[in-house]
Amino acid sequence: MNYEMVIGLEVHAQLKTQSKIFCSCSTEFGKPANENTCPVCLGMPGVLPVLNKKALQLAMKTCLSTNCRIAPINRFARKNYFYPDLPKGYQISQFELPLGLDGYVNIWVNGTKKEIGLTRIHMEEDAGKLIHGDNLGSPGKSYVDFNRTGIPLVEIVSEPDLRSGEEAREYLTQLKLILEYAEVSDCNMEEGNLRCDANVSVRPEGQKEFGIRTETKNLNSFRFVQRAIEYEVDRQIKILEQGDSIIQETRLYDSNKGVTFSMRSKEEAHDYRYFPEPDLVPVEISDEWIKETMSELPELPEKKRERFIQNYKIPEYDTGVLTASKEIADYYEKSASLYPEFKVISNWVMGELLRELKNDGQKINESPIKPEDLVELLKLIDKGTLSAKMAKTVFEEMYQSSKTAIEIVSKKGLAQITDSSAIENLVDEILQLNTDQVEQYKNGKEKVFGFLVGQIMKKSKGQADPALVNKLLKDRIN
Repeated sequence: MNYEMVIGLEVHAQLKTQSKIFCSCSTEFGKPANENTCPVCLGMPGVLPVLNKKALQLAMKTCLSTNCRIAPINRFARKNYFYPDLPKGYQISQFELPLGLDGYVNIWVNGTKKEIGLTRIHMEEDAGKLIHGDNLGSPGKSYVDFNRTGIPLVEIVSEPDLRSGEEAREYLTQLKLILEYAEVSDCNMEEGNLRCDANVSVRPEGQKEFGIRTETKNLNSFRFVQRAIEYEVDRQIKILEQGDSIIQETRLYDSNKGVTFSMRSKEEAHDYRYFPEPDLVPVEISDEWIKETMSELPELPEKKRERFIQNYKIPEYDTGVLTASKEIADYYEKSASLYPEFKVISNWVMGELLRELKNDGQKINESPIKPEDLVELLKLIDKGTLSAKMAKTVFEEMYQSSKTAIEIVSKKGLAQITDSSAIENLVDEILQLNTDQVEQYKNGKEKVFGFLVGQIMKKSKGQADPALVNKLLKDRIN
């Protein structure tokens, strides 16, 4: 029997605020355990939460960036459960009245666009973090760091529209890109700013009813999301083929072994005993506020890709690479504003620059070569000062030394030789040293011509103008 996989993703993104969602504690990462805490986020008796307006504004931007309808009235609720990292014994979240509804994100799989629906986007606070004593030299003990307690999050819940691990990975890639462009989240997965839970089920092809699903929690890389989904699909199919039933449960993914394993039986919503948060009033959002927030949104990746194709006349593949981060897109646009050879810039940014940055594990805003430095190098090629091959050598030194192209060319005497008489002397010298090869060329062995050109270029240390070398060499032989 052939099976179809059905996947829905729940993504938690940390909002880019300086303080927590219901108190003024810092959200700074990497502070000593329990330093960023106060009576409010520690759930002390008698304290009252106050909603962070900046967090609400960023959550609204998240909704608008993903084509969601913002609810005019939304309300916080208490989600009750007990866990050591949850000091109040409940999490303040949103349930029956979430902030955003009915959105979508477009993805591209094998060149085809597919719309992935979003059920809802709601705000909530994060829980703390357990640190197990094995890592601290205290085997058998666990400790709690409450620094993350109260960190503002949005939870973005997709419809079960994804049909493969590859589609899930592409969806996460596009969603992360949108959040970064909208400047609502840093999306730093290493710091826990972006986490994903994957709901996976399988059903026989042609069946309309969904199968029983499992939820794999806290996946912190796109690669792990894809692998966990693919493993879980295979696991469920094997169970069904054996005539057994899938158990609805929460699972975790072991990235070292490449397997999922059971964590606990899956709770339903009523198990959390949701009820309205009595210490926070409902949030009312006017049409004017929504329009104002919409006007503050920057250009989003899909629109930027369309504009790059239209304005710069570069291929679709190039636009995908150049808009893969807001910083890369900004670098390209700055370069293009200084030098109108748009495809040439695209080739150098995608090729030499991104390759060097990848080798060093650096981001483009950390590049030692700024847009104006790259443009200066390209103009030296146009003037004939450098050949394309020499320019690549100069580029490598620019990257390593942070010097400009002109400084390197001047110091090392790398300017291209364009003087006809100087090149004629080189040609005559090589012809005298290779009379046998000249005869072979005259007798029809045309490949020898390339050998002669190579000898001239070698003699000139790569500085002779290749086009002029080819012309003068032919003239001399003829």
